[in-house]
Amino acid sequence: MPAARVGRLTKTGPRRPRRLARPAAALASLTGWRRWLAAWLFGLASVLALPPVGWWPTLFVALPALVWQIDGTATRRAAFAVGWWFGLGHFMAGTYWISNSLLVEADRFAWLIPPTLVGVAAYLAVYPALACAFAGWMRPGWPRVAALAVAWTGMEMLRGVAFTGFPWNPVGSVWTDIPAMIQPAAAVGVYGLGLMTVALAASPALLAAGRREALAVALGVPLALALAWGAGSMRLERARADLHPGVRIGIVQPNLPQHEKVRAAFRRRHFATHLAMTRAEAERGTTHFVWPETAIGFALSRAPGAAEAVARALPPGGLVIAGTLRAGPRGERPARTWNSLVALDGAARRVAVYDKARLVPFGEYVPLRSILSFTQITGGRIDFSRGPGRRTLAVPGLPPFSPLICYEMIFPGRVVDSDRRPEWLLNLTNDGWFGDSAGPYQHFAAARMRAVEEGLPVVRAANSGISAAIDPYGRVVERLGLGKRAVLRVALPKALSEPTPFARFGHAPLLAVIALAAAGLATFRRSAPPRRS
Repeated sequence: MPAARVGRLTKTGPRRPRRLARPAAALASLTGWRRWLAAWLFGLASVLALPPVGWWPTLFVALPALVWQIDGTATRRAAFAVGWWFGLGHFMAGTYWISNSLLVEADRFAWLIPPTLVGVAAYLAVYPALACAFAGWMRPGWPRVAALAVAWTGMEMLRGVAFTGFPWNPVGSVWTDIPAMIQPAAAVGVYGLGLMTVALAASPALLAAGRREALAVALGVPLALALAWGAGSMRLERARADLHPGVRIGIVQPNLPQHEKVRAAFRRRHFATHLAMTRAEAERGTTHFVWPETAIGFALSRAPGAAEAVARALPPGGLVIAGTLRAGPRGERPARTWNSLVALDGAARRVAVYDKARLVPFGEYVPLRSILSFTQITGGRIDFSRGPGRRTLAVPGLPPFSPLICYEMIFPGRVVDSDRRPEWLLNLTNDGWFGDSAGPYQHFAAARMRAVEEGLPVVRAANSGISAAIDPYGRVVERLGLGKRAVLRVALPKALSEPTPFARFGHAPLLAVIALAAAGLATFRRSAPPRRS
C-alpha cells in the first residue's frame, strides 16, 4: 500500500482518537501473507462468540479488525481475499466437529480429515468473502460497516439454500444462551438477528475514524444492545408457561457408542437397550416415548416380531415414536432405503411414518454418484432416498407435530408444513457421530432458535445428547446433557396462541430490507477508480 496512504491512516489529528488509530492503521497497512494470516486468526477468534463458548464480545473485536483490513485494500478483489481468509478461519474452527465423524471408523476415513477440514471451510468462506468484496466497494466509514452487515446477512441467506443449503452457525446464534437477546428472531428470524449483530459488532471500527463517529458508537452500540435486551426481557416477562394437560413424554437417551452403532452385530443389542429403558420408565407411569434417530438400526418390515416387542414394552394406551431405517420391497430395483421416523402403538400398528427429506451430502448420499462411486461415511453404497418433505403428523394421545430428523432442524423458515401448522416440533437426531465437540451444542442452539422463530415448543431426542424440551420462547424446560444415559420425562409446552410474525411472513420482509439497503448503499461506493493493491 502506498506510504502516503499509511501516513494518512496513522496521522492522529484533532478528530482521530489516538489509541485506536494505531491498531487500525497497523491492520490496514498489512500486505501479502501477513494480511492473510491476520484475517485468518481473527476468523478463528470470532468462533469464540458461538456456542458452546458464547463469548459474544469477541465478535466486537474480530469484525472491527476485519473492517480495518478491508480499509487497507484498494480493490474489491483484495477485499474478497481478506474476507475469504477470515471465513476460512471462522469455518475451520466452527465446523471442525465434522472431522469427528471420520474417526468413528478411523481405519477407513481418517485420511479424509485434512481435506474435509480445509475443503468445507474453503467453500463456506466464499460467502463472507463476497460480503467483504461488497463492503470494499463502499467508502470507508459507516457506509462500509453498513454494507458489511447487509451483505453478510444476504450471503448467510444464500448459504442456507445454495447447493441444498448449509445454514450452520448463522451469526445471530451468538445470542442463544441469552434468552432475552434471541426474542427478536420471532419477528425477523435468525438472519434478521444476525443483521443487527454484524452492524453492532462491526461498528467499533468507527472508533478510529474521528471523534464524532467515536461518540456515536460509544453511545449507540451499548444503547442498542440494552434496548434489544430490554425488549426481549419484557417479552419473556409476559410469556405464559402453559403446558398440555396430561401429556408426559419419555425421551430415551441411550448414549450408545457410535463405533458400535455403525456395526450390524450390535443392532439387536441396541434395540434391546431401548426396549429395557422404555419398559422401566413405563412402570413409572409414562405412556408416550420418543427414541432418537436410527434407534432401530434395521428395517422393521424385515424383522419379524420387532414391532411386537416394542408394543410389549408399552403400558396400555402407550406409543413410541422412533427413528428407524425403512426399506422398499424385497427384490425392488433399484433398492431404496429411507432414514425414517415411525410411530408404533400398543398393538404394534404403525400409526405414522415420516421419511427424512433433507439428506446429508456424503453422509447419507454421495452427490454425482455416477462419478463419485465411493462409500458414504454412514456405510454402504446405496444412497438414502428422499422423503416427500415437510409434514404434520397426528398420533393418538399427542397434539399434531412436525417431524424433523437430524439437521432438518437447522433450516430457518423450513421446518413446518404451512398448510397444516403443527403444535410442536419433534427433532430426532444422533449427534454421537461428533463426540464431545462443539457440534452437538451448536445443533442444540439451532433447535432453540427454531422454537423462537416459529413460536412452537421443541422436543429433542438425541442418542448421546443433548435431549431436551424447549418452550416457544427458546427457553430450556428440561435437559439431559451430553454423554448421559437416562430417560428424560418432560411435560409438553403449548405453542403460542398466534403464529409469530416470522412464521407468518418468513424471510420476505428481511429480503426487501436487504435489497433496499443494498440499492441505497450503492450511492456511497468509492468515487475513485479501483487501484491494484
